[in-house]
Amino acid sequence: MKRKLLSLAITASLAAFGAGAQAQVSDGVIRIGVLNDMSGLYADLSGPGSVAAAKMAVEDFGAAAKGMKVEIVSADHQNKPDVGSNVARQWFDNDKVDVIVDVPTSSVALAVSEVAKQKNKLMINSGAASSDLTGKLCNANTIHWTYDTWMLANGTGSAIVKTGGDSWFFLTADYAFGHALERDTTAVVNKAGGKVVGSVKVPLNTQDFSSFLLQAQASKAKIIGLANAGGDTINSIKQAAEFGIVKGGQNLAGLLVFLSDIHALGLQTAQGLILTESFYWDLNDGTRAWSKRFAAVNGNKYPTMVQAGVYSGVLHYLKAVEVAKSDDGPVVAAKMKELPTDDPLFGKGVVRVDGRKTHPVYLFEVKKPSESKGPYDYYKVRATIPAEQAFRPLDQGDCPLVKK
Repeated sequence: MKRKLLSLAITASLAAFGAGAQAQVSDGVIRIGVLNDMSGLYADLSGPGSVAAAKMAVEDFGAAAKGMKVEIVSADHQNKPDVGSNVARQWFDNDKVDVIVDVPTSSVALAVSEVAKQKNKLMINSGAASSDLTGKLCNANTIHWTYDTWMLANGTGSAIVKTGGDSWFFLTADYAFGHALERDTTAVVNKAGGKVVGSVKVPLNTQDFSSFLLQAQASKAKIIGLANAGGDTINSIKQAAEFGIVKGGQNLAGLLVFLSDIHALGLQTAQGLILTESFYWDLNDGTRAWSKRFAAVNGNKYPTMVQAGVYSGVLHYLKAVEVAKSDDGPVVAAKMKELPTDDPLFGKGVVRVDGRKTHPVYLFEVKKPSESKGPYDYYKVRATIPAEQAFRPLDQGDCPLVKK
């Protein structure tokens, strides 16, 4: 009888919570929009895998058991700011989407961030890199989750300069992300006593890097910094190998490299690359267990840090909705900053007032083929960068939300 009464009490408690939460949720449904590149050069690092990660977060949170109805919708922004902005407006104005997540391609992310601000909704960004999202262009409606250009520059760039790579030439993707990454890495190189001897801007989704690589080769710089991502990184590294650039004495610095890039390149080509990421599937028991579940629903492809960030961000968002008993964008954003973050992928962290989510970051080296024990066994840890050192200090970003 006692067990029966306890069971009834628990059921009643859940029902009461569910009714209370739903009463504050607009139209009774929490809608999460995954907006990213579904078919282009960033599809492998984001794309359908990010949708799978968002669904896993909803499942692991136990939304249904808590009386919370959650729906996931998705769209392809085609790496175009106007397309991304139009989707965001349609979702917010007509489709009752409460939060947009992922959004790789910094130019698109900055545009969607502005729409979220105008509509007083919420964007949790995992895929874009520009540190301006929590810097001069920050707003209370955007949270930047996984990584950014300041983090990449101070991880990979700093490590390379310290080991003698003190002259640089940049191959820079010609949009907001590439410009921000070159800017932030240049600052690190100069601060460490190195110099930048030149750079060339490369159109997004370039297939032929030959003319750009010839300019880099002619510069005689010790380091050719690749301020690009995804398919552009893969193509530039492959073609640099064909030109014999590394054999000629220059080294490549992949300033933003994803696990999916290494998988596409193969260890024979990628071995020895130094890179910075905030997540790797083989860090600990928690990351390994989650990643194997993810691979099972993602065509046996292991997660990138962007996809892991989508999972982590959605999980924390749902926790905040549960506590706030509301899906109102500014209310949830404030609650996300109030609650400490904690999940099996990134560990403990916080969301700062400028919207920057912090956590430890790792400097990796790509293994030699002889060191790898199987598919996706690609990285070895060279250093762990504590959360308080991994991201730009709060008072240095010029975010208007930060009190002087």
